Amino acid sequence: MNRFEKYNTQLVQKIGAKEGPISPSITHSASFGYGSCETAEGIFDGSVKKPLYARVGNPTSAQLESVLAQMEGGVGSVATASGMAASALAVMSIVSAGDEVISIGGLFGGSYSLFNETLRRFGVQSHFFAVDDLDAIEAAINDHTKLIFLESVGNPNLQLPDIAAIGAIARKQGVALAVDNTVTPLCVRPLELGADIVIYSTTKLITGNASALGGAAIYRAINESEDKFKTERYQDLHPFMEKMGATALIGVAKKRAMRDLGMSPDAFGSYLTLLGLETLGLRMERIAQSVERVAAALHHTGLHVSHPSLLHHPHHERYKTLFEGGCGPLLTIDCADKSEAFRLLNRLKLTTITANIGDSRTLALHMASTIYRDFDAPTRAFLGITPGLIRVSIGLESPQDIIDDFVQAAT
Repeated sequence: MNRFEKYNTQLVQKIGAKEGPISPSITHSASFGYGSCETAEGIFDGSVKKPLYARVGNPTSAQLESVLAQMEGGVGSVATASGMAASALAVMSIVSAGDEVISIGGLFGGSYSLFNETLRRFGVQSHFFAVDDLDAIEAAINDHTKLIFLESVGNPNLQLPDIAAIGAIARKQGVALAVDNTVTPLCVRPLELGADIVIYSTTKLITGNASALGGAAIYRAINESEDKFKTERYQDLHPFMEKMGATALIGVAKKRAMRDLGMSPDAFGSYLTLLGLETLGLRMERIAQSVERVAAALHHTGLHVSHPSLLHHPHHERYKTLFEGGCGPLLTIDCADKSEAFRLLNRLKLTTITANIGDSRTLALHMASTIYRDFDAPTRAFLGITPGLIRVSIGLESPQDIIDDFVQAAT
């Protein structure tokens, strides 16, 4: 059985019901009646497991959280209104003014801005490293370091981190590790590689059809014995552990971020995300096969294609050994300049020009003039954004049709 096949059973069985409505139920209510003062008290102190208020969760989103936690092997998860909300929730529920964060790899523009601009305004310092700077990463950890953050695959520079090696550093130094796994659901299981938190923009591959904005953070259980979160570094989290034990990180996220910053998902959006999840395994298997075929064919035509499956990619060996399920739908084409990139993109007939990724359709975008337009030259260089860089997200169409579309556009 391949790595995707088990999820074709697990996800549809977890989402569908055997009795009553088979499709997930949508609970569209901003508030919930408690019935009695005693029940209300129990809901607020956590002893009664019923909906409190839609800002901190609703039954539809709770089902999504349960499915995602099982999928990742976590103790629980928190669904959010977007992928950036999930990243902000995971980070801001742990860090405080004076703390430091280590960010690794080629980050999505929004993630880089969160660390370099927004957190800085609130007194949190971020340090940025390339994925292979393991010695420098470990040397940068100090008493103020609260979190290491990385993407399972650099978006869009396609650098592949050795997550297990970085996880070993995080474990040795007693620092939390969060992995944005947006482009590699089912391909990579970060909690098994040493991560404490897994982050998704569910807008992308998990929903898979551009119908719903959403995100999620999935957490591992706090260990009963020794645990990095029980050390002095995380002493401000200890009251949650005393009350919630293994699920303390869920309480931290709900009360420190969701409750106070309002990152709540919409019930209908969570419903659409659940529907998308049912076919995630099928889609990921096809995409993993298609992206390799498209990358090889376009590289053969003379286009400057980057994808880890290609021999010239610096992380090709890592791709073969650590990314057996592929590394998601992305590849890049580096044109000579902006005008050449625009010409290619504007001549595409099958491909959609948009900022999204992980859709049923093949998508593409010129990076420097859109997502990274406000970044200075040194930052673009660090993130791998060249003047003619095009990011391509391979969809479910015939790979030959995708190849033919790019070939006709390039000639």
